Amino acid sequence: MTWRATLRDAATLVLPFWRSPEKGKAWTLLLVVVGLNLALVAMSVLLSFWNREFFNSLEARDAERFTALLFTWAETDSGTMPGFAWIAAIYIFVAVYALYLRQALQIRWRRWLTEGMLDHWLAERAHYRLSLEAGEADNPDQRVSEDAKLFVDMTLTLGLGLMRSVVTLLSFLFVLWSLSDSVTVLGVTIPGYLVWVAILYAGLGTWLAHLIGRPLARLNFRQQRVEADFRYALVRFRDGSEGIALHRGEAEERAGLMGRFAAVMQNWWDLMVATKRLTFFTAGYTQVAIVFPFVVAAPAFFAGRIPLGGLTQTASAFNEVQGALSWIVDNYAALTEWRATVTRLTGFRQALEEARARAGEGVKATATPGDTLRLDGVSIALPDGRALLRADHAEIRPGERVLVTGPSGSGKSTLFRAIAGIWPFGSGRVEVPEAARAMFLPQRPYLPLGTLRRAVCYPSAPDSCSEMVIREAMELAGLAHLLPRLDEEDAWGARLSGGEQQRLALARALLNRPDWLFLDEATASLDPTMERRLYELLLERLPGLTLVSIAHRPGVAEFHTRRWEVRDGRLYAGTDSSTDSTAAP
Repeated sequence: MTWRATLRDAATLVLPFWRSPEKGKAWTLLLVVVGLNLALVAMSVLLSFWNREFFNSLEARDAERFTALLFTWAETDSGTMPGFAWIAAIYIFVAVYALYLRQALQIRWRRWLTEGMLDHWLAERAHYRLSLEAGEADNPDQRVSEDAKLFVDMTLTLGLGLMRSVVTLLSFLFVLWSLSDSVTVLGVTIPGYLVWVAILYAGLGTWLAHLIGRPLARLNFRQQRVEADFRYALVRFRDGSEGIALHRGEAEERAGLMGRFAAVMQNWWDLMVATKRLTFFTAGYTQVAIVFPFVVAAPAFFAGRIPLGGLTQTASAFNEVQGALSWIVDNYAALTEWRATVTRLTGFRQALEEARARAGEGVKATATPGDTLRLDGVSIALPDGRALLRADHAEIRPGERVLVTGPSGSGKSTLFRAIAGIWPFGSGRVEVPEAARAMFLPQRPYLPLGTLRRAVCYPSAPDSCSEMVIREAMELAGLAHLLPRLDEEDAWGARLSGGEQQRLALARALLNRPDWLFLDEATASLDPTMERRLYELLLERLPGLTLVSIAHRPGVAEFHTRRWEVRDGRLYAGTDSSTDSTAAP
C-alpha cells in the first residue's frame, strides 16, 4: 500500500468524527489545543530573542541586565524582554493544558470510534460471520481496543506535531533569514544561505530516512498481528484451564504457546534490525544537527559581524528550521506504526462491511404473520461450501414438542442456528412466527462477565427482573446454594460446573418465559433425575410452550410428541416420537 492510499484510508477514519454530533465539542477542543500549541511556538520564538540578549549580557559582563533577564524584565536591543521566570511559568502552564485538553479530545474521539466499531461489529451479527470465516479480520478484540486507541493517540500526536512543525518553520524561517549572511558561490550571490543549507540538510535526511526505514511499515503491521495472536492464545488457555488440566495437556499447550511466541520473537528481531539501521542514521543526523549550525555560522562570528548572543540565536533558529523540516525523519518509526494501525482498522472495517453486505445470503429466516414455523427447501452448508443438511419441508405448530435426533456432527445444532437466523451458509427459507418470543439454549451456555444476577437474567437487564422472581427461578433450577452470591462478580463460566451452568440457563428460560424454546443438548450435563425434573418444570411453568430439543438420551423422548431425525444428510420429520420408525436409538 502506498502512502497516498494510507492517507486516503486514514481520511475515511478521521473525517466522520469531525462531522458527527460530537463535532461541536470536538472542534472547540481542537481549536483550543491548536491555539495553545501556537502559543508554545510563539514563546519559543520569544525565547530565541531572550537567549540572544541573555548571552549578550554575559559577553558584556552586565550583571544588572543578567539578573533582570532572569527574574523581572529588561530593556534590550530586541525591545522590552520579560524575565525567564515569567516566560517559564507561562510556558509550563500552557504546556500542561495543551496536553490535558489534547487527552480530553483523545478520549472523546476514542469513545466515538469505539462505539461506532462496536455497532458495526454487532450489527446484523457480523461478529458471528467473521468468527466463521478465515480472513484478514483477525483478532477483532485487538482492533476495537488497542488499534482504536493507537490510531486516535497517534493521529492527534502526529497531526499536532506536524502542525506545530509547519508553524515553527514559518516563524523561524524569517528569523533565520534575517540572521543569515549572503554567500557567493561560483559568482552567484545567495541571500539567506543558512535557510538553504537547512533545507538541503533536512531534505537529504528525509530521503535517506525513507530509504532506510521503509521495511518498518510491513514489520510493524506483522508485529501487531503476531502479538494479538499470542495474546488470544493465552486467553484461550485461561478459558480452557480446566479441560487442559484434566487432559494433562500442559506440555502440548506450552509447545503451542511457545510456537506463537516464536513468531513474536522472530518478527521482533527483524523489527530490531530495521530499527537499529534507522536509529544509526537518525541518531547521527540529530548529533550532527547540534553542532552543524555553529559550524556554518562561525565564520560570521569570527569576522565580528555577529556577537555571541547572535551566534546562539542563529544556531537556535537553524535548529528550529531544520528540526521542523526534519519532522518526517524524527517521526519515521512512529509513522510506520501509525500506517500499520490504519491498515488494520480499514481492513477490519472493510471485512465488517462485506459481512453485513452478505447478511441476506444463505438460509433466509423471516418473520411471518402466521403461528407456524416452516422450513422450505432449506439446504445448509459449511463455511467452505460443502453441503451439510437438507430439509425439503418441515413445520412445527404452536404447543408442539419436537425431539431432534441424529448422529453427532450431522448438522442438528447448525439446523438450530439456521432457524435462529444466524447461519449464513446455504439456501432456502425458514418462516418464523413474528409474534413468537423464542429462546435458544446451547449445550454450553454463555455466561456474561459481571454478577451472577446478570448471568441469570441474561439477555434481559438485571434490573428488569424482580428479586422474588430471580430467587424462585434459581430455587426451582436447584441453584438455591448460589443465592447468597447473586451480586458477586466472578468468572462464572469457569467457576460453575457444567451442570450448574445448564441449570442456570434453564432458570433464564423460567425468567424470560419464551413461547418457543430450543434446547440443544441443554441438559446433557445433568443426571437423568435432574433432567426429568427440569423438563417437567418447564412444561408446568410455561403452559403452551413450543419445545424443540436436540438430545440423545431415550428418557427425553417422553416429553415430546414428535420426532425429527437427521440421517444421511437429510431431515426426516416424523409424527409420533414414541412410535416413529426413523427415530435414532
